[in-house]
Amino acid sequence: MAQPVLLPKLGQTVEEASIVKWHVSVGDTVKQGDVLFEIETDKAVLEAESFFDGTVLKIFVKEGETVPVSTVVAYIGDKGEKVPDKPPMPEVAKKAESAPAPSKAKPVAEEKKAVKQVSTPVVETVVAAPAPAAVPVAATEQRIFISPRARAFAKAKCISFKAITGSGPNGRITVKDVESYLENSGYNNLRISPAAKRLAAKHKIDLLSVRATGLSGRIMVHDVERSVEAQPKEMSKMRKIIASRLTESFRDIPHFYVTVTVDMTDLLIYRQELKAQGQAFKVTDFILESTVLSLEEFKAMNSSTDGVNVSWNESVNLGLAIGLDSGLVVAAIRNAQDLTLRELSEQVASMGAKARGGKLMPDEMTGSTFTVTNMGMLGVESFGAIINPGEGGILAVASTIPTPVVVDGKVVVRQIMKITLSADHRIVDGTTGAAFVNAIKNKLEDVELWKHLTS
Repeated sequence: MAQPVLLPKLGQTVEEASIVKWHVSVGDTVKQGDVLFEIETDKAVLEAESFFDGTVLKIFVKEGETVPVSTVVAYIGDKGEKVPDKPPMPEVAKKAESAPAPSKAKPVAEEKKAVKQVSTPVVETVVAAPAPAAVPVAATEQRIFISPRARAFAKAKCISFKAITGSGPNGRITVKDVESYLENSGYNNLRISPAAKRLAAKHKIDLLSVRATGLSGRIMVHDVERSVEAQPKEMSKMRKIIASRLTESFRDIPHFYVTVTVDMTDLLIYRQELKAQGQAFKVTDFILESTVLSLEEFKAMNSSTDGVNVSWNESVNLGLAIGLDSGLVVAAIRNAQDLTLRELSEQVASMGAKARGGKLMPDEMTGSTFTVTNMGMLGVESFGAIINPGEGGILAVASTIPTPVVVDGKVVVRQIMKITLSADHRIVDGTTGAAFVNAIKNKLEDVELWKHLTS
């Protein structure tokens, strides 16, 4: 019996996803565990595996198409077995279709009465209606009239006709206008390889816009490829979400920044001692543990606000920013306050491996209450990060750099690292932010603390 392949539901918050790539085609034989396709949610690109052995009989959803979760995207069964021409309706759509029709609007008096019965306080804002203003008429792109022969001629020459001035009735572009444009623009003097011209025609590249790098100014294939690469391309779903969320954060959250310098010399020496004993901790592990301990001391930093109310998060769900080729994800380490340094280190390693392998589930990328982003491996002296919406702050960790400093009146070289707190000024003030980031600094410089935590 043919088995339907469903678009998997990846977490409680994911309602739809896009199939970005199929690894199989109709007629292919697959086994249980084979990767069928890759899906992109608003958080990650993940692989979907087959639960059945058999032949791919039908594929309903094309690459790049977005559909609700639990949609039947394909069928797998015995070769030649009949399957439906159209996929069955997803459960989400069935529920929406069978939902009772909305009741008629209640009279205004009843509606007001119902509102009064709500037990939670309601803040009502009354905004005076602005006086009607003149609405400017948006400029529309002027229609270009061009004869069919002139259009075909311009297409054959691989040029855009938008810059050509027409001499025909109503400014209509004629073949003569195209010929004149080619002569005046220097097109007739261009030297173009046949392969480059074919590639330009395929991708609709205007040859007059291509920078030639071949001998004697000849336009080569790689010149056209460079122009193709420079064409505007739609963002991936992940990048769109990142752009939207961070724009919202930077626009709506009043950020302030506090930077302190941390002397990592003694901790790095102790880390080497631990490594010699078979305990391999990363610098990130110590930074995260210091942050967790400090968040327990400064509850305001583990809070969030909607602009009206402030909510303290009783658990430290520590976010760890992980950079991928496709974008930036934040893995949430839940209840980090209950983990030992060793357990925290293991979770960080596991989350990082899953993220780089595309195995991080959407639920593992939501719910963080404070985030740490570490660019220490990138040779960065200092930077400020943008707060993730719904959190009270983010800690930006720069590189550890050998730096001459004054210690006991003498200039010595120490391993110096700068950390910068970005905080939501609606929740905390500068004094609290400074105290918090200095608490992290003091812990990192306290080797006796780490000896206690690793014993």
